[in-house]
Amino acid sequence: MNSSSHSQAVTPKRVFVVGATGYIGKFVVRELVSRGYEVVSFARERSGVGAMTKADELRVQLKGSEVRFGDVSSLDSLMQSGIRGEHFDVVVSCLTSRNGGVKDSWNIDYQATRNALDAAKAAGAGHFVLLSAICVQKPLLEFQRAKLKFEKELQESGLTWSIVRPTAFFKSIAGQVEAVKKGKPYVVFGNGELTACKPISERDLARFIADCLDDPSKQNRILPIGGPGRAITAREQGELLFELLGLVPKFKNMPIQMFDVIIPVMTLLARIFPKLEDKAEFARIGKYYCSESMLVLNPVTGKYDAEITPSYGSDTLRDFYKRVLQEGLAGQELGEHSMF
Repeated sequence: MNSSSHSQAVTPKRVFVVGATGYIGKFVVRELVSRGYEVVSFARERSGVGAMTKADELRVQLKGSEVRFGDVSSLDSLMQSGIRGEHFDVVVSCLTSRNGGVKDSWNIDYQATRNALDAAKAAGAGHFVLLSAICVQKPLLEFQRAKLKFEKELQESGLTWSIVRPTAFFKSIAGQVEAVKKGKPYVVFGNGELTACKPISERDLARFIADCLDDPSKQNRILPIGGPGRAITAREQGELLFELLGLVPKFKNMPIQMFDVIIPVMTLLARIFPKLEDKAEFARIGKYYCSESMLVLNPVTGKYDAEITPSYGSDTLRDFYKRVLQEGLAGQELGEHSMF
């Protein structure tokens, strides 16, 4: 064993995390800390849903990491308040735009993440781990185009890279739990079988992201990842919820065609009233999630393919629903991401 590899084993890797206060970011920080990495979390002074979380609370949430405050949208702030002229081995980005709005997407999914890459290079980091999204495979939305532009630049950066593209998060399919508990029907589009996904828990996803730091098979690769078990359709998600509540399944079927009326109208209005640009984009996002599966797109068939969508972890949607029905949705707030 030569001396350099020996010193590597003794000193833990220094990891700089941007997007540390996000839904997944918090779990990633905790996971990295638990594995003995030296973690610096970069955060806004006030963050979380509606910027409700203050600095002291953040330090508690990101315990074990050193929390530094600044603005990831500004490269100067990132360098001066975040990197501070220090060396880091790895930069992990869990940045994602808050709502998929047009400007927000380019500011965060592209520019802020690009700033993090420039900061990584300045800090001498050799590896950049990116949390992306599986839906960029079929880019019809601004945030997907912004993510893809950055993914390409990362692959060309000369750094070792890992691009993690998770399927759906548990919280993104928990939006109807409270309504169903109150006796309302479960809303599906079409017959509820238009789309399927292999949802993954925040904890399992954080573990997978942390694995990228030391697993060479997860480096210089695009990594689609889903949770354990088979793919589950929107209708099956509803059926599972009714079963756990001991209720007779009651569905409300919405026509997917409604988006084909809303979108052109909103798009036209946005041309006249630019302030409506995001509203038109949200309608497109709504249609996308109601009509596209969060699974790997098979390059041969051109169809979404559950068989080739990798599974990881041990947390199942059933366990998640059970927990949420007992404890409520605390910590699962969707903020600006809620669909229904």
